[in-house]
Amino acid sequence: MKRPSSIGWFVVVVVIASLLVGCRTPAGRTPGEVVDDATITTAVKAKLFRDPYLSGFAISVTTFKGEVTLTGAVDNQYQKDRATAVARSVPGVVRVHNLLKIK
Repeated sequence: MKRPSSIGWFVVVVVIASLLVGCRTPAGRTPGEVVDDATITTAVKAKLFRDPYLSGFAISVTTFKGEVTLTGAVDNQYQKDRATAVARSVPGVVRVHNLLKIK
């Protein structure tokens, strides 16, 4: 039985690496960027849930390329501003779009 040449292994490694690097979502994002956004979303939701002034509110959080969007309703301006501050405190957040409505 003949052993594969080192050139053959090199070609296989290059092909696999190029396939992994070339993977992108329809929005042109890499899998790593999607995971980072999911991680940011989870961290923001957890902080909002633990916050004593915001934990009872249904605040939706979405993240795209590090930009967090908050939607839902709160009772007053203080809570709206606090939600922005909480979201900004999460590592990786580039910008916060606060679309929360005041009831």
